[in-house]
Amino acid sequence: MLSIKFYCPRWGSEHIPWPDFVKNVKAAGYNGVEVYPLQTPEDKDIMLRQLEDAGLEFSLLHAEMKEGYDINKYLAALERNLYQLAEYQTNTIRPRFITSQTGREYYTPGQAAACFDVCDRISRKTGIKIIQETHRNKWSYAAHVVKAYLQKFPALELALDLSHWVCVSESYLEDQQEAIELAIDHAVHLHARVGHIEGPQVTDPRAPENAEALSHHLSWWDRWIERQIEKQVDECTITPEFGPYPYMAYQCYSNKPVADQWEINKYMMDMLKSRYASLQDRAG
Repeated sequence: MLSIKFYCPRWGSEHIPWPDFVKNVKAAGYNGVEVYPLQTPEDKDIMLRQLEDAGLEFSLLHAEMKEGYDINKYLAALERNLYQLAEYQTNTIRPRFITSQTGREYYTPGQAAACFDVCDRISRKTGIKIIQETHRNKWSYAAHVVKAYLQKFPALELALDLSHWVCVSESYLEDQQEAIELAIDHAVHLHARVGHIEGPQVTDPRAPENAEALSHHLSWWDRWIERQIEKQVDECTITPEFGPYPYMAYQCYSNKPVADQWEINKYMMDMLKSRYASLQDRAG
């Protein structure tokens, strides 16, 4: 039977001390956390200890923007950062995978290939899977672009976040079904955030005005889960990834969010758990 594990984003909760954050994550019913630790490397030891004590899994995020304009400097930074992330482990826990927001949208195919080579080499050396997130301003910023790369580099594995492509395309990708299907086939992790045609995150997926956007994303996520079952995958992972400001809009003339990020991500997890329970049973 297919087991679906849900990871809680650390993004938006960085202000919460790790002991309290881990306690909240565990109580909410998540199986693990997703962390961008290079922002706060001083938290490494306490983060690992708290996750280990709580029996939670984790994945790591990578993004590098400072060196993006110079490909040689970028490649050096990519290698340095990925090796640093590979050190986030103990004798008993290690990252399930590293999700990399790689390169820039203006990189040539040759430059992107050089980035893939770095990721592949470090993954082989460390034994930690490195997957590529579909994300704006990275090589993977649009459906048609990723389609071409996947055809040329069939070994690439994706963390699939279709909210970015919706925003870039200003459409629900109705005319790019072949690209979506290919991306679904290469995806090993899912970011469950709902985008709309003018932005990467709706205000609140529970609101009726966002029903159309939610429906499109659910249909894609359904297909991804079905594909895992078709492949006879034993276990897959999903991060409900609604983010804080500026992804989460503020009410005008204030710094008050229009909705509660934690509540939304918890809602997304609970809704998807319920939605896919029958599919999991069928897979068994």
